[in-house]
Amino acid sequence: MLTMKKTLQVVSLLLGATIWGVAWYPYRILEQHGIGGELSTTLTYFIALLIGLVLFHRQLCREAIFNVAIHYLIWIGLCAGWASMAYTLGIVHGEVMRVLLLFYLAPLWTILFARLLLNEQLSIHGYFIILLSLAGAVLMLWQPGNRIPMPVSYGDWMGLTGGFMFALANVLVRKDQLHSIQLKSLAVWTGATLIGVVILMLKGDISIFPVYPVDEYIWLLLLGVGLLIFFLSVLLQFGFTYTPANQAIIILLFELVVAALAAYFLTEEVVAFKDWMGGLMIVSASLFSSKINRS
Repeated sequence: MLTMKKTLQVVSLLLGATIWGVAWYPYRILEQHGIGGELSTTLTYFIALLIGLVLFHRQLCREAIFNVAIHYLIWIGLCAGWASMAYTLGIVHGEVMRVLLLFYLAPLWTILFARLLLNEQLSIHGYFIILLSLAGAVLMLWQPGNRIPMPVSYGDWMGLTGGFMFALANVLVRKDQLHSIQLKSLAVWTGATLIGVVILMLKGDISIFPVYPVDEYIWLLLLGVGLLIFFLSVLLQFGFTYTPANQAIIILLFELVVAALAAYFLTEEVVAFKDWMGGLMIVSASLFSSKINRS
């Protein structure tokens, strides 16, 4: 029984990684039809939220939500919500592989957050991973003429901040054992929807909600992506809840393989050599991260 549960955890994360590896493409199609990343993310997560409220309504009782860990649930929603928004905006406006490689600095942030929030002690491997991850990021972000390696584009910033928040949400999901997978998923959808609405209001674009999409095909695509987000969120919440944070992030690296193949066949993007080398260092650091904790 224990082996079966462990297998399901791994399968859920692998399947989630596979879906995320191609989930960026529908958002690019929506962008091409005039629906920006902020609006498409808000709408698709709102659709997922509505589905969740219908299917998980029995979980919505005061005692289940408002316990001593309610602050974790709120932070899960905010962090995962921003990670979701940043992911979409990054891949819509930036280079897919570059954004994802910066996003997957997440193992570095996971190590730091696990130390602070889960009180996990670092071994020598942990410090090595931190240095290797940082070296990979420096190589990717360094530009001739710049003294300090910094993100050079909007997509870079989204990938970097999205990975940071994704790691924090991952650790918080692991720490919060008092809320169900369903409630954590609802928190993610609510967080992404609210963050999207706030961004749209700040941009003055909230009025565009009733204007489009007008194409029936686009409505169906939005609905399909919303269903996909619902399914994906539940899968990942299950995996994150029962899998150690650093093992989960390693499994999710499979997304890079899927995304690389998808980007090759679906776009004409070319990844620079230094970006591949920096990404290789980041991925290598992630693969070593299973040994970061002292026994």
